Amino acid sequence: MNAPLASAPGTAVPATAHVAVSLPVFPRAARDEFDAVLSAGAFMPLPQFGVIDTTGDDAAAFLHGQLTNDTQHLDAATARLAGYCSAKGRLLASFLVWCNGDSIRMLVSKDVQAAVQKRLSMFVLRAKAKLSDATGDTLAIGLAGDVRKALSGVFDAIPDGVHVKVDGPAGSLVRVPDAAGRLRYVWVGPKAEVEARLPALEAKLKRVSPAVWDWLDIRAGEPRITQRVVEQFVPQMINFDVLGGVNFRKGCYPGQEVVARSQYRGTIKRRMSLANIAGETDSVLPGAELFHSDDPGQPCGMLVNTAAAPDGGVDALVEIKLAALDNGTVHLGAADGPALTFLPLPYALPTEV
Repeated sequence: MNAPLASAPGTAVPATAHVAVSLPVFPRAARDEFDAVLSAGAFMPLPQFGVIDTTGDDAAAFLHGQLTNDTQHLDAATARLAGYCSAKGRLLASFLVWCNGDSIRMLVSKDVQAAVQKRLSMFVLRAKAKLSDATGDTLAIGLAGDVRKALSGVFDAIPDGVHVKVDGPAGSLVRVPDAAGRLRYVWVGPKAEVEARLPALEAKLKRVSPAVWDWLDIRAGEPRITQRVVEQFVPQMINFDVLGGVNFRKGCYPGQEVVARSQYRGTIKRRMSLANIAGETDSVLPGAELFHSDDPGQPCGMLVNTAAAPDGGVDALVEIKLAALDNGTVHLGAADGPALTFLPLPYALPTEV
């Protein structure tokens, strides 16, 4: 039974007690919006994300003891993926984390932000650290494709490596993993500064739907913990270790023993894959279970993230038993449901021994 994020430690509350916080619903992106990214470059607002700032003398040390990655040695030119786990090692949230002046800034799915921020704040205790919601004061913009020239009018330098960050008066620019062979960047800055520069950006790049970014994240093989999949996955089950979101040499954090044991004791039998599901998109949602043709009685996996695909149907990141990929077919909802067509991830998974 999953306890809600905001519950006190050790308090068992039915999963139905979750406070519903819906992500914005975007219309299906038009084909020309996908084409703008794939053939040229585009930018898109990212209202599906929230921003948490942690300030105070102990901000880095506090987060270091809570998240799956190292924040104490986070420098001004680097961003990192990180997760926040329950005591059972199941992910409550996933973040992109970087230093923002005197604070540590975390980009997180908007529908889990309030609950995660509240839960983290409960553990501050005597630490000199304070978490605050910076979403209303900032704007997050995603850029993808041939966008470097347009960005050069906003930032003096452009990050040249994945998770490299540069800062300027307009905020922070982080390069994130490529998708569909296209460069990608996240720009987060003060709302007024970003808004002032958007007209010039729009003169050079097409503005497209935020839904395109969701598809690009999936094609990059980068999962995002949203409310529908809270407490469903140990980090390795969604390749968070492969993506650099877990530091196995750092000190303790909630769920650390479970995560370490998954890494060092025995075979990791579940991983995340990329797939397409043909047909209508509205009912293909994160958290839906998957079933194998040879074992219809029990689920073999779960949808992690989903987004409408340019060529039809839905592209999805799916957590699945590795054995289910060896033969037979995998279906959504039931063994006779829509079939999944598996696609190659843009990175290699470790060979499990």
